[in-house]
Amino acid sequence: MILRECPSVEKVQCHLASLLDLSHQHSRQREGIALAVGLASTKHLEEVWALLEHLGRTKFLQSVAATEDSQDEILKSSFLSATILLTRSLQAEYSSQRYKFTQTPELIQCLLGILQKEPNSLTNFLRQKIILVIIGLSNLRPRFKPLLKSQILKTCLQTVYMLPPAKDSRNDLFSVEQASDTTVLYKKTVRALDLLLQNFISENPSMDEVCFLLQHIEYWLMSDKIHERSRAVQSIYLLLQYVVDSLKLAKEAVPSLLGHQIGILILLWRDKDKITQQHSHFCVYLLMELVFQQKGKLVESAQWSKMKHFESNVFREWEMKLYHLVKVFKEDLTVAQHTQLILTLVHSLGSYNHLHSDLAAKLLLLICVEPGFRKEQIAELLQGLFQELPNIQSKSVQQAISQATLALGTQHIQEVVEVILSLCQPSERWILPLWKALAANYQVARDVITLLYIKLKLRPPRRLLQSTYRARLVSLMALGTIYELLYTKEYRNTVCWAFSGILLGLLTELYYLLEVGLVQGLFDYQEDDLGSKPLGPCRICLEALKGLFWTTEYWEVFADVKLIQGWELFGQLETFPKGVTLLARAMAHYNCEIKAVLGQALISLKSSEERDNIVGICIITEFLNSPDVSQHMSWKTMYNSLNLGLSSRNQMVRAMSLKGLGSTLMHPKKATLLRSKLMELLDNFLQPEFKDPAGLMKIMGHLLHCLSAQGIGIVSLKIAQHLLSLFTDERAAVREGAIFLFGDVIHYGGKKLRQSLKDVASQATVPLLFNMADPCQEVAMKARFTFLRCAILLKWEFRKELFGKLAWGQGLGAANDIFIYMLESNVGNYQQFLSQALTYLDSSHMTVKLAAMKFIGALLQDYFNDLCIYLRKKDVIFLKNCLEALRHDTDSRTRRFYLNYWNDAVELSYYVQD
Repeated sequence: MILRECPSVEKVQCHLASLLDLSHQHSRQREGIALAVGLASTKHLEEVWALLEHLGRTKFLQSVAATEDSQDEILKSSFLSATILLTRSLQAEYSSQRYKFTQTPELIQCLLGILQKEPNSLTNFLRQKIILVIIGLSNLRPRFKPLLKSQILKTCLQTVYMLPPAKDSRNDLFSVEQASDTTVLYKKTVRALDLLLQNFISENPSMDEVCFLLQHIEYWLMSDKIHERSRAVQSIYLLLQYVVDSLKLAKEAVPSLLGHQIGILILLWRDKDKITQQHSHFCVYLLMELVFQQKGKLVESAQWSKMKHFESNVFREWEMKLYHLVKVFKEDLTVAQHTQLILTLVHSLGSYNHLHSDLAAKLLLLICVEPGFRKEQIAELLQGLFQELPNIQSKSVQQAISQATLALGTQHIQEVVEVILSLCQPSERWILPLWKALAANYQVARDVITLLYIKLKLRPPRRLLQSTYRARLVSLMALGTIYELLYTKEYRNTVCWAFSGILLGLLTELYYLLEVGLVQGLFDYQEDDLGSKPLGPCRICLEALKGLFWTTEYWEVFADVKLIQGWELFGQLETFPKGVTLLARAMAHYNCEIKAVLGQALISLKSSEERDNIVGICIITEFLNSPDVSQHMSWKTMYNSLNLGLSSRNQMVRAMSLKGLGSTLMHPKKATLLRSKLMELLDNFLQPEFKDPAGLMKIMGHLLHCLSAQGIGIVSLKIAQHLLSLFTDERAAVREGAIFLFGDVIHYGGKKLRQSLKDVASQATVPLLFNMADPCQEVAMKARFTFLRCAILLKWEFRKELFGKLAWGQGLGAANDIFIYMLESNVGNYQQFLSQALTYLDSSHMTVKLAAMKFIGALLQDYFNDLCIYLRKKDVIFLKNCLEALRHDTDSRTRRFYLNYWNDAVELSYYVQD
């Protein structure tokens, strides 16, 4: 008191320094010194504080921080008492505005250090006192900086929330009195924490500060421990109740973080703890009350009133509550806040807590289904869904995501397609569920394919295709997506609907990629191993083109082109038109979407792009030879379109247009002349000593093709029968030409001769099977092509599987499968097959002879009982004679064949009846 009244500054400084140098060993000494310093500071604050700052830097404060582990309870209590006295002195009304307490951060760090070292149990009021001291220090100048406030909040929340729950304390070996004391301690400690939060919001009454405080409590809201979540949500509830009742927030702040925090609190509506559920409900209500206040709403909205008073747990009422809640959020939250709420729900979809994930999914679906979903939110929502999809295991949540995505697509399909395209490469597995979701609605699925088709045509010129830009080229992303969707069953019907557009789009895209040189790795892959490494753009386009036929009902078109190696023609600009021509010919052969594709081709012919013109004219010219084209397009329309092609800048387009104008469809009288010429050539062809049958067959094939629109009638049957005899000709070129032409001829006779031509095709199957083993690869390839055409004409079972073996099968396994498909589809023809096969045992080509022996052996072993039914005595005699002729053959394999199957022939003779 003497120092307080002393007018001499020097004396005060001198005596205080001596006082502070006294012993601090006992608590009463420390308390007396602290009281003296506090009294002196009431009139000599600057001098006292300067002295304390010096002392703090040199001795006490540093010592406290450095030796935290060794502090005992007495030292902590004394330090806390001194801090309390100092705080009271600094809070004196007459001095609070004059001085700044610059060492507050250091003092706070010491207090927080003490809190962090406290055991995880309550035995004294130390926690409460420290929090109250911090509250006092927070009212001093200068105000706490955000970083210091964060440290305070983190430490204080942790030291309180992590205390064991009350039931654990009661289970300990405490007396009733001790348990009661612990309860009182806990309540006072929690009250101090609540006051700290209230003090912070009172210093800065704004929504930003509310979100700042909630941001620090958020960690505890997501704790695995029930009591920690309960304490955290109770703190928020009391804080928000205080704000609503006692403060008026600044109106300018609209933090987007608020949406995220509302989302976290809503998820606690499904918490396991009933109290937590109740408090989280109130928290959401109170936050929305603050939102209403900020917006100046004096009257609650009708939707809010309906939701606020719904306390029923009845399922229907719960659904309606969520419905009204979603409407309130949409109306009263800002776009940024609403987006953060949505993202919070999205990131909770993969939660291990199925109650949270189910609620998040339900709310998200309601938000997306609600009309008027904002376009600017679509990108962030879909990006969030894409990131969460790998973590989601729940079928119900996956279904909700699909429904939400579809709802977005129904409202904003263009934006949805653009965002999904931009998320990743189309081959990424987790992007497919989003595309599948859009296919649940047939109209939305159509819109998806239409938009992809439009984006496929966004093709920049070559000069703009830098390597960095190329990877994200919109047309390439659309191309890759179309390729993936072709093999997605949900889009199967939509692909069929858009077949012609997709076909022309892929053809022109492939031509474009060849033009700009994006051909890397085009033929570096096997068709049955496409997943071994990423495909280049050209290869993706080519595989998509194949897949368009393979995945629809027109797989025969793909097979036709595959077996004559037509797909390889699409790999170069020079051969590309020929590839399109072969493809169009196969489409006409199998009546594949003639009307729709022809319509698209006519549109392409009118395009300003040459690549469109080239593709269009190749298809049109080939379709003119189809007997069905006249049903779909008038002569005048076709004539005008071909005339338009004559004025094209492209020489090929002009030449193909001229060719089309010269077709028999455009000039029906020309067909009579061609038939006459064909009959003349047929007479020459039937001559046994004709010198160049291979060349003649090419000419006849061309004439037959030109006349296919009108048909050739009985001539086709005569040609087919004669071609059969040439399958075993010694000249490879003749065998090849005969087999290839046979595949066309059997389709040119028309409906009247269909059955007769089927009979001829049936007679050709065994020879064609053996010709697949021909030493000439071209003959073998043409044999596979015609064999499949015969199987399709005869409507065998397993035709698609048969093609797979013909195209990619290797070894004995594939040969055995082909044998089974053939035999199982021709029950009753075993006598014919055996008789034909026996004639090949004297073939001059060893590979063909071996194929015949394998066929006969399999027939005797696997179909012995059937042979007993269908063969006659003369057939068995013929079999034994053929086998006997092999008995002394010079080839060991032939003799072994005789030895293996002679007994079968003998046994067969016992069972076969006349």
